[in-house]
Amino acid sequence: MSEAGERSLDAAVAAIRSGPRGPRVGAIFDFGGTVVHGFTPPSGPRRMLRRRATRRTLAESLLTSIRGARGEGEYERFLQRTMHTWAGHSESELTELGENLFRRTIYGHLYPEAWRLIRAHEAAGHTIVLATCLTRFQVLPAATELGIDHVLYTPMAVRDGVLTGHVDGKPLWRTGKAEAVRRFAATHGLDLPASYAYADAAPDLPLLDMTGHPTAVNPDPRVAMEATERGWPVLTFRPRAPARLRDIARTAVGFAGLLGGAAAGALATSGTRDRRRMADAMIGVAADATLRTTGVRIRIVGARHARAPRPAVFLFNHQSQFDMVVLAEVLGAGFTGIAKQEITANPIFGPLLRFTGATFIDRSDTEGARAALIPVVDTLRGGLSLVIAPEGTRSLTPRVGPFKKGAFHIAIQAGVPVIPIVIRNAGEIAWRNSAIVRKGIVDVAVLPPIDVSGWDPQRMDAEIDRVRQLFVDTLLDWPAPDSDAALTTR
Repeated sequence: MSEAGERSLDAAVAAIRSGPRGPRVGAIFDFGGTVVHGFTPPSGPRRMLRRRATRRTLAESLLTSIRGARGEGEYERFLQRTMHTWAGHSESELTELGENLFRRTIYGHLYPEAWRLIRAHEAAGHTIVLATCLTRFQVLPAATELGIDHVLYTPMAVRDGVLTGHVDGKPLWRTGKAEAVRRFAATHGLDLPASYAYADAAPDLPLLDMTGHPTAVNPDPRVAMEATERGWPVLTFRPRAPARLRDIARTAVGFAGLLGGAAAGALATSGTRDRRRMADAMIGVAADATLRTTGVRIRIVGARHARAPRPAVFLFNHQSQFDMVVLAEVLGAGFTGIAKQEITANPIFGPLLRFTGATFIDRSDTEGARAALIPVVDTLRGGLSLVIAPEGTRSLTPRVGPFKKGAFHIAIQAGVPVIPIVIRNAGEIAWRNSAIVRKGIVDVAVLPPIDVSGWDPQRMDAEIDRVRQLFVDTLLDWPAPDSDAALTTR
């Protein structure tokens, strides 16, 4: 029986690591309220006003039910509303809308704590299952981003690619969800007494009750009472709060600090003709001013690897525009970067990156991008380090995407090592699709340099995968502070 009472996330992850391993152990997650927090439904008058706005009404129906129903009547109303609203629309339309909504909005409602739990179960080799009373249009985009292959959901009836307005079979509600999980377990050979379940609301008590390791997440009163009586552990996940007025004000001051810092750095070196020295001063002073004005602190482990060896190709996982400020603070001076062509349109970062000698590439032009990277090898040989995001783009969550080969080819040709810089929490400070900066701490782990001189450029997929795995493992099991650990204080 699980240990009762409020439990820390670290303790939950430690229990997973020390528990049974392998694919016969299931990790079953409810969706709304457990993996993602919900959306506030519109008022009655607002719904009336939007009846004619078909696309908006569809989007609203997808979003506002994501929290998950808490009672029989609420779920019945959800089904009636969605069946009526979606009837006559094509599967492809709702699929596209669900994917677009995830990229624009829903990703910001994923609990970071749930992401970490899922990664811990993945590392233990468990079979991860997302089980929800909602439909695939709402849950599959999140499951894909989270790397969850097994998803159980309420199926909607379809005829010739068009929704009929009816449920296809039994909704995954209350015992319906538990039965679906039981059937899945039988088909896939799961050992339910050795498995884990996570849920928040009373309708999921049958789901929690069927596994040997149930955990109440953000429990409603009924689930909290059951957890107390039955000795289930409780986890509290904190929603990612929307930007507040003070965040907007802090961001405005931060941008002013960045511009002012860059100007101050330029003025401080105006007497020299050394463009590199001026660029370093601009970057350093701008980063310092931005951190000071936004209230963001950076906690660094392995700082010595950021200082030597130089030059090097520094690789970083990219989730936020704020990564640029983080990298400037960590590396200090003597580096430039590779950025996508679109950032040249940014009125702040575009000119600053251009002045510091960044290389801009058009990702839609593969041949042109390769040609643009040729001078970068000479830049490294000349003593200037390079920072590059091997994923090629910012991710929506802490998930580390596939690595492209360009950075490794450059390092091999220039005869320099690659040095991983793992960034944690920058995506919480500044969300992917937002310029607003929130106050907080960004953790950075600079890992030891990797010698790539012996790599075969034609056969380095396995080596690149091992480097990527270093990022995955570090994010899951963050290193303890070392002798040169540093925390910027503002």
